[in-house]
Amino acid sequence: MNKLHVFLGMGLLLLNTACDNKNETVIVQSNEDSIAVMEDDLNATQDIETEKVLKYDFSSASDSNLSGTATFTQVDNEVTLEVNLEGITPGEHAIHVHEKGDCSAPDATSAGGHWNPTGAEHGKFDMDPFHMGDIGNLTADADGKASLTFTTDKWCLDCEDETKNLMGKSLIVHESVDDFTTQPTGDAGGRIGCLVIE
Repeated sequence: MNKLHVFLGMGLLLLNTACDNKNETVIVQSNEDSIAVMEDDLNATQDIETEKVLKYDFSSASDSNLSGTATFTQVDNEVTLEVNLEGITPGEHAIHVHEKGDCSAPDATSAGGHWNPTGAEHGKFDMDPFHMGDIGNLTADADGKASLTFTTDKWCLDCEDETKNLMGKSLIVHESVDDFTTQPTGDAGGRIGCLVIE
């Protein structure tokens, strides 16, 4: 009888120990899974919060054949503009952000002048003085196609700083080249394409 009690006692002890170990293992695994899921959710949330993408189609102006798109992507504190155009004459064409989000006029003059919240003179972007809308020029090939990629930390999409906020402005493509000197337009000529940033 004593031996039986000893064996039974040892069996219960081993069973309890095994159960305790199993429970501990399950709890640890559960915690690790939960932490991993929480980290994935947090990373996904951060990605969503730090990236914003807005894409628009250009409308032609001044009886031009221009068509194309512009995509604004903000990641953290930088905005990248990607422009793809076709149907324009070969050579250089100025492209600027203008002060009003209005493309309703046939010649796009409803967009107003260059976006210039600081009251600076016209020039080349990031080389004082310059307008915040002074992007510069893009070059169309022999087939009338042109592209541009432009990145800056001086713009934002829908932020509170009105000296940086692009919303409510327009993007204009001009018929001629920006000489970066003539005030206040760079002698860029008429407006052949327009879109509203909204």
